[in-house]
Amino acid sequence: MKREWKPRGGKYPSDLTNAQWQILRHLIPSRRGRGRPVVYSRRGVINAILYVRRSGCQWRMLPKDFPPWKTVYQIFDRWRLRGVWERIHDALRLRTRQQAGKRPTPTAGIIDSQTVRTIEVGGPKGYDGGKKVNGRKRHIVVDTLGLLLAVVVHPADEQDHSGACLVLYTAWEKLKRLRVIFGDTAYGRKALPQFVRSTLGFRIDVVRKAKDAVGFEVIAKRWIVERTFAWLGRSRRQKDSG
Repeated sequence: MKREWKPRGGKYPSDLTNAQWQILRHLIPSRRGRGRPVVYSRRGVINAILYVRRSGCQWRMLPKDFPPWKTVYQIFDRWRLRGVWERIHDALRLRTRQQAGKRPTPTAGIIDSQTVRTIEVGGPKGYDGGKKVNGRKRHIVVDTLGLLLAVVVHPADEQDHSGACLVLYTAWEKLKRLRVIFGDTAYGRKALPQFVRSTLGFRIDVVRKAKDAVGFEVIAKRWIVERTFAWLGRSRRQKDSG
């Protein structure tokens, strides 16, 4: 018999609202006919995953009023390997774009990278001499709303050119309508624009600071991807692990 997850002492800030759950419940995989019966509600499991993501705690340190941490982690990892999280994300992005009056798939994107420190153990990492940071670099492409289109994570000592090729190819594989990618001067160097034009069929437009700019300046298009990095920074799990 399925046990409905009911938090004690009030809901956590990371919990799904009823409206959010009504959208998400149609996107998660339905139970297959074989195997053990479902014991814990999917809403409770997802709330537990969101708690880990937002708080940054270890799986073993999930509060006891969530389903058991092993169950939560097994479902999280199984869905990761099956691409469930990516499909959910893409479906929610499409829905958000339509609500904003945009076409379902974008024709323009913005690229940037961010170097972040990592925890002491787990996963590849390297030293970014420019930022003086030992960790990983995440390359992202977002649409003009700041919604993620593609993500690639690699050691921080790899060049922006290599990471850009990977993330742009990932975006192209999923979104064939892309026509232009905006980026800073790092993406206008070497052979990257030529590779993108000849291999992927879209172009890179470099967005530069105004020549007479002094100090901080909000740069057209590029502020959008910077805001997305700020959104990602709200997730302690994402921030700590890169």
